Amino acid sequence: MHFTEAKGILHGSGGRLGMNIYRGCSHGCIYCDSRSKCYQFTHPFEDIEVKRNAPELLEKELKAKRRKSMIGTGSMSDPYMHCEEQLGLTRRCLEIILQYGFGAAIQTKSDRILRDIDLLDEINRSAKCVVQMTLTTYDDELCRILEPNVCNTKRRIEVLEEMQKRGIPTVVWLTPILPFINDTEENVRSILEECVRVGVKGVIDFGMGMTLREGDREYYYAALDRHFPGLKQRYIERYGNAYELPSPNAAALQRIFRKICEENGILSDPDECFRFLYELPECFRQISLFDL
Repeated sequence: MHFTEAKGILHGSGGRLGMNIYRGCSHGCIYCDSRSKCYQFTHPFEDIEVKRNAPELLEKELKAKRRKSMIGTGSMSDPYMHCEEQLGLTRRCLEIILQYGFGAAIQTKSDRILRDIDLLDEINRSAKCVVQMTLTTYDDELCRILEPNVCNTKRRIEVLEEMQKRGIPTVVWLTPILPFINDTEENVRSILEECVRVGVKGVIDFGMGMTLREGDREYYYAALDRHFPGLKQRYIERYGNAYELPSPNAAALQRIFRKICEENGILSDPDECFRFLYELPECFRQISLFDL
């Protein structure tokens, strides 16, 4: 872990603003796209870069906003990694979001988010808060291989359940679906049945597959050699150096996914899910005269 003074914290425009308080990750997920060379990391991925002035920057930028909106976090680096326990930067930023009347859309794999559930509840009551959880495999043993340094899927489902009790809406990322590993009907059905049970608002999937590019691919293939001997060659023969790697079972899994979501009133179209994530109720947006 090392510290830096960032020049800015919010990115995006309009109603889609995001922030990454940390850069890098300690979860160790074997498929992580954030390892890709296109993101130009100048330090080892596990050596977390901490934007220690993130709260001050966020307060300054929110003060200057004329229009309230949702603030997303977690798209590149999980806001509830191990270092958050001692640093508390995510919590401080959420307090500022609450203070200035903005909404929050948080993406994580960690049950550490429960530490802040009272704060998330306050944000949801004063504006809007959406908690997003990534669920890739229902199998605990497989989860320990794919996502070794974070809580398992069963625990993440418990987090979703706790959010439901508070009336905090949730969205699940059913991605990535790794060819020949977690791309089974049993796995997808098991996860979706739990999504139904705990009342998630939407499930995001991008076609039942995964993506690989330079940096990410090499790390993933090394993990395949360790845990699934011979599988790397199968990937190379089927996909070559393709960026998009759809599961051979993608069509069948998509049918199951759409059917379960449709029957239970769960949003399943990615565009609809993103609209829900970033839509702040009009009564909270407080448009100023300068916006008219």
